[in-house]
Amino acid sequence: MVNSMHAYIEKLKNLPGPESIHRKVFANGITLLTFSNFHTHSVDIVGMLDVGAAADPKDKLGLAHFVVSMLSRGTQKKDFQTYHDLLESHGASLTFSCGDLHSWLRGKALAEDAEMLIALAAESVRQPAFPSEYVERLRSQLIANLAIRDEDTAEVASMLFDRALFPSHPYGEPADGFVETIQTITKNDLLSFHSSYFKPQGMVLAVAGALESTEISHLVEKYFGEWENPQAADFALPPIPPPPQSIIRKHRLIEEKSQTDLQIGAFAPPRISKDYLPVYLGNNILGQFGLMGRIGESVRSKSGLAYHASSSINSWEEAGTWEFYAGLNPKNLQKVIDLIREEIRRFIEEPVTDEELSDSKSHLIGRLPLSLESNIGIANAIITIERFNLGLDYYQHYPSRIQAITANQILEASRKYLHPDKLVIASAGEGKNIE
Repeated sequence: MVNSMHAYIEKLKNLPGPESIHRKVFANGITLLTFSNFHTHSVDIVGMLDVGAAADPKDKLGLAHFVVSMLSRGTQKKDFQTYHDLLESHGASLTFSCGDLHSWLRGKALAEDAEMLIALAAESVRQPAFPSEYVERLRSQLIANLAIRDEDTAEVASMLFDRALFPSHPYGEPADGFVETIQTITKNDLLSFHSSYFKPQGMVLAVAGALESTEISHLVEKYFGEWENPQAADFALPPIPPPPQSIIRKHRLIEEKSQTDLQIGAFAPPRISKDYLPVYLGNNILGQFGLMGRIGESVRSKSGLAYHASSSINSWEEAGTWEFYAGLNPKNLQKVIDLIREEIRRFIEEPVTDEELSDSKSHLIGRLPLSLESNIGIANAIITIERFNLGLDYYQHYPSRIQAITANQILEASRKYLHPDKLVIASAGEGKNIE
């Protein structure tokens, strides 16, 4: 078993690395990462802009999300219909999304249409039109989506959790805002936000597909190379709040719901921390592997108290969260909370077993090549290593780094972040409000 795993790790050294990933930084601050893959006939693009919902004014939460959602609704050169007819006629796609720290573009086209796609992506980001008709149409859609969100037990539990873990911090607010803030946003707000924050500095483009890196570089230079915004502002995040020092309990009543959703958690290590991989592997054992790890086995399989139960690690530049989820019958809520806390207690009191460790390592290492089989998988992977400065050889060394993690390393790292008596516990559904 050990010899076969070592042989497999050696084989995985052919994964994307310094020999196949080409990196170039343009004069205006854009970083381009390319990977040529001639086993396909298409090209995928992932772009990351250095602006997100954390830059929203407090009285206009959802502004960044509104702006980013307008990028595909017409430019200064193409109206809405022309824009989408162009994509449809080439069988291509181009979408935009917004997170707390970054905004994202994702596009796909045949290799022969790569110039069209890159040109349209640049036009969308650099010269959006914000046509009044579509501003109002989008506002109506956003408000309708928020009304749906506010009746969704999982979404509401997530918002309660974020606000309790990140009080008075942008991470505690939803990127899509609230009905009352979306109603106040004007076209001038959209124009001002775009001109103030959209800039080439810090932008990263990852392109994977059936083109040579030199050709991709030429196209990015042609359509993005002259972009400048010297007046662009930077936004600074306030410090991350201290971790919970006791149980913080929140519940929101949503009437006439047969299911209650539960979210429990605390902080996790940042993506660049040395604790990240041990915690990531530990979480796979705790709430992911097989039928959702120990959490799934205890809460769902053995006890039959939940429809689903799992955990996840979400880590970014300066912080992260370790989250536990369950969907359940409202009458089982306290029992499920107690079971999850007990599994957390057990997890930080004793090392994971040799069998759990071996199985989870094999699972994480074995699924890596699957995640890199497609152009979009490769593009997402190489933009991740740039975002977190992991090094172009990160995926080639990833298997051996996972294989080297010990049960004691998982235990020591997990104890820094998890404690059953220092958690945020948020839920939504039937039951009295808890504030």
